[in-house]
Amino acid sequence: MRKRSLLGGLAALATALVAGATLTAQPAQAAAGFTVSGSRILDANGNAFVMRGVNHAHTWYADKLGALADIKALGANTVRVVLSSGDRWTRNDAADVTNVINQCKANRLICVLEVHDTTGYGEDAAATTLARAVDYWIGIKSALAGQERYVILNIGNEPYGNTNTAGWVADTKNAITRLRAAGFEHSIMVDAPNWGQDWSFTMRDNAASIFATDPQRNTIFSIHMYGVFDTAAEITDYLGRFKSAGLPIVVGEFGFNHSDGNPDEDTIMATAQAEGIGYLGWSWSGNGGGVEYLDLVTNFDATQLTSWGQRLFNGANGIKATSREASVYAGSSTPPSTPPSGPSTPPSNPPAGKSCSAAYAITGQWGGGFQGAVTVKAGSAAISSWTVTWTWPNGQRFTNTWNATVTTSGDAVTARSMSYNGSLPAGGSTSWGFTASSTGTNTAPAVSCAAA
Repeated sequence: MRKRSLLGGLAALATALVAGATLTAQPAQAAAGFTVSGSRILDANGNAFVMRGVNHAHTWYADKLGALADIKALGANTVRVVLSSGDRWTRNDAADVTNVINQCKANRLICVLEVHDTTGYGEDAAATTLARAVDYWIGIKSALAGQERYVILNIGNEPYGNTNTAGWVADTKNAITRLRAAGFEHSIMVDAPNWGQDWSFTMRDNAASIFATDPQRNTIFSIHMYGVFDTAAEITDYLGRFKSAGLPIVVGEFGFNHSDGNPDEDTIMATAQAEGIGYLGWSWSGNGGGVEYLDLVTNFDATQLTSWGQRLFNGANGIKATSREASVYAGSSTPPSTPPSGPSTPPSNPPAGKSCSAAYAITGQWGGGFQGAVTVKAGSAAISSWTVTWTWPNGQRFTNTWNATVTTSGDAVTARSMSYNGSLPAGGSTSWGFTASSTGTNTAPAVSCAAA
């Protein structure tokens, strides 16, 4: 997304999506921080990480870095930060980037850093090349070295417009090659051409060969979804091709409205949640030139969520409901080693007529770990809170939890409802989730639920 201007000159998307070349997944190699494994992104602890966050226009609003605390408070786990190489706007030097990274870490956010000066190259005369973006990253390497656990390097924003998009392939491969040769071990993110929207399918059809160019096999693809993605079929087809091929993709930018068409944000968010794909909404605040409606908050004030902000943070499949903190922060949602005082089991005599059930499901597994979800359903009467308990049968242990207050004592687990998901109507349901470690055998526990 460009500051104070619209996404320009997008050609019409064909009604039927053209058939793309078969994408070939490659194995991830070891790195110092984030890695990819098939279509999944893993943090430095080897735990699956799904981006849920927003874009923040730091280079134009350098005095608004305090926004990161507000973004975190609303539930985000990632922020994509706009930087400038100095080719188009004022250069963000190594000291400034160090401060940005430190603020991300202080607020327990994963920091995706991007150079915005490349936006629309070949169509916008003011835009610079991916090669110049690489020059910038090499020039500030001192700020990035050792931060691989917390930083993902997004080489350049929307690095081609709609002109000569075939050139994007060679330029992207060269950029990846140069960054690796310069010693960068970060996960690298690459934006699509066509102002990020890839209606020509240049990124989609060349993703496998670009991924193979990276000797670390640690490249993430980023699609920006605005007016080109205005139907469910277009969204599910595009994301589904990467998922089926075992290649990692995130929705690096998207909105709920746009002058080039009305993106289907409901399908974007629902598909991302169903498929374990990250998304980053554009943008926190400060838009102009006719796209002010893409501000998530008004005048950088976190208490003034716009309708787009309400949708992204608090709506179905939104950040509040689906985000979980990267395990590299040993998050505050990690169960304490000593349970708080008070009963560790549900009351033996819950109020008459109130009951609930809990269904335990494993939603994903990898070597030494897994992800699970617990669905709590109210009985024949409405409830105001719930408590789920079980005993791990094989020594499993949580690495992260969300949407429940969880305490443990050895193998015993107690999960209590949060302030926002305890009240359920008769027959109503809610879910909470977790990641956990296992030692090989991973038998599902017998789960109990008590309601009040």
